[in-house]
This record gives sequence, C-alpha cells and structure tokens, in this order.
Amino acid sequence: MTTNAPRAALSAAHVKLLADFDQRRPAALARMVSIVENRRAGFEALLAALHPKLGRAWRIGLTGPPGAGKSTLTNRMTQEYRAAGKTVGIIAVDPTSPFTGGALLGDRIRMESVALDPGVFIRSMATRGSLGGLAAATREVADIYDAFGIDVILIETVGVGQSELDIARTADSSIVVLVPESGDSIQTLKAGLMEIADLYVVNKADRPGADRLRNELELMLGLRAGNSMRDMPAHHGVDLKRVTTPEQRRAQNPARFARGLAGDSEAATWTPPVLATVAAEGTGVSGVIDGIDRHRRFLERSGELRDRRARRLRERVIEVAERLVRGRLWSNDATRQALEDALPALEQGETSPFEVAARLLANAAPVVAGNTAG
Repeated sequence: MTTNAPRAALSAAHVKLLADFDQRRPAALARMVSIVENRRAGFEALLAALHPKLGRAWRIGLTGPPGAGKSTLTNRMTQEYRAAGKTVGIIAVDPTSPFTGGALLGDRIRMESVALDPGVFIRSMATRGSLGGLAAATREVADIYDAFGIDVILIETVGVGQSELDIARTADSSIVVLVPESGDSIQTLKAGLMEIADLYVVNKADRPGADRLRNELELMLGLRAGNSMRDMPAHHGVDLKRVTTPEQRRAQNPARFARGLAGDSEAATWTPPVLATVAAEGTGVSGVIDGIDRHRRFLERSGELRDRRARRLRERVIEVAERLVRGRLWSNDATRQALEDALPALEQGETSPFEVAARLLANAAPVVAGNTAG
C-alpha cells in the first residue's frame, strides 16, 4: 500500500477496500464514494487514510444560472482533456428528487458521450437541502478522486443562480458560465460572482447579445480594478470607431487592455478572461482549457495556489469540527434532557435561549471531547 496514514481504526473490510483503491480499481472508487457520500460507518477513518495522497489533481468548478450550458461545456472539456491523455473525474451536483432524495441525473444524461470512457469517472450528487450550489459531501468526493490519481476534477454546481458561491472554496479554478439571455448581467455580477470567477465563459455566443454581455463583463472587471475611468476621453463628440491611442483603448476595455500589456501568466494580479463558446458545437472550448492552464501557471508562480489550498484545509477543519460538535452534543441524552428541563423557564420568560445555551455548553466539554457515552 502507498498510503502512510495509520489504519488502526479501520475494519477488515475497509482495509481490503483501501487495498483495491490503491490498485486503482474503479469498483473500489465507486464504493468509496458511496460510503463517504452516505456517511456510513468508518467513512472518517477512510478519508483520514487518503489524506496524505491529496494535492495532485486540478479542481475546476463550473457555476452559473440554469440553462447556461454547464453540463454541455463540462462534457466538451472532458473530451479535450481525454484527448490530451488526462483522466477526468466529474462531480455533477443535481437537484434533489422530491420522491427519493437522490439526484435527478439530468446532468449525467447530457454527458452520455463520455460516460463509457474508462478514463472518465462521473458521480451525480443530490444537494439534499444544502445551499451554495454544492452537495454536503462534494469536497470529500473530490478528495477521493484526487487520492485515486485522477488528473482533472470537474465540479458542476446545481443551477440555482446567485447563491452558489461555495465552489470558490472548493475549486482551484472557478468558471462562471453565462448566456446572453440569462437576464440582467449586472444583477448577476452584484450577487457575488465577480468575487469568485477566475474565468468567465459566455456560452451560446452565436446568439444575439453575446458581444454586449462580454463587453459588460469586461467593463465590470475594469471597474473592479479601478482602470475604467482612467484616461477616458469625454464621450460627447467622440467617434468610438476611431479610438486609436493606448489610453483610449484602455478606457474602452480596461480589463482586456491590462491583460494585453502584462500577459495573464506574468501579471502581478489575475484579471479573469472573458471567453466565448458555443459548447454544443465545441467552439471555443480549447480556449477555455488554455485559460485554465494560464490560471494554473499564475497561481503556481505567484504562490496563490498554496494560499488557496491552505484556506481550503483551514475551512475543512472548521467544517469537520462543527459537525462533530453538533453531532456529539445533540446525540447525548443528558444534553437533550437538560434542554427539555429548561423549556418551562423559557416559556415563562424566566430565562433566555442564550442563557440556556451557555449552560449547556458549560457542561458539554466531556461530551464534545467524546469522553461521555450518549
């Protein structure tokens, strides 16, 4: 086995599973994902055993409003990466079925052309009430893909629109996919996508309004960088078709002008490119792959990659700690009984939820530490 983490807490079945996983057997990968996604017994020990093997895969997130073509773009990007000899893991986060609680599998159906490729691994995951566009176990499944040795991980969020910002805390490179008819682009940008996008893709760029949307995105990027109004000529009486000086060109499209001066891979800061695709036809997809490669070089050169991954680990520890505290606290009989005993005083206004919570926490140290049985 190649994993150096201690496995004393693992069952014999899990030790066998890890041995098969280390041999890169697809069935072991699928079983590992199911155990972790469904929080079956021993899943934490399995993840701990895989942790030393993380950090090799490049994680790419795709987010955007419904109907933007995220699944089609994911499918085309997968084909490009496979043509380059890279293995691809796809996590397609779908809406939750109201009947079974599972994923509706709409994204996976649109990826039928790559589903049978032995170098492609697809997992559809239901949100199950999670906000932010991702399922609760998305990061953990990405870790499993990474430990398995997959080269590129594509994470497609559910198309809920303006709230799916968790992807920025999960991916190394985040792509925001928009379409001309997606609505007021400025409203979309105000929702927070300006802060998370490493690349913008205007998909279905053969439709009316695509050029306008790209120009609006470039303008907003320039406003964020503080370059839009610098050296801007007065607009009255100016023929924009005859703009020729560098200052005038910067005023027209400051974000694109900045990239042209420094080059994305050598600039001190990253200015997200605004790319056009017609994913259904494969047009422009190679440009997206190139943009991701340039972003990766920038992150590695600038040291930002290490910072991003350190933040991801920090957030992961906080997330696990909060889950453990909640689980141990409210599965403890004494804690639950103490809450029930406090309800009459709460109803009479003799105490407050804050005071009750403070008392529970004051007595919860052994419980939270896992030293007290439920």
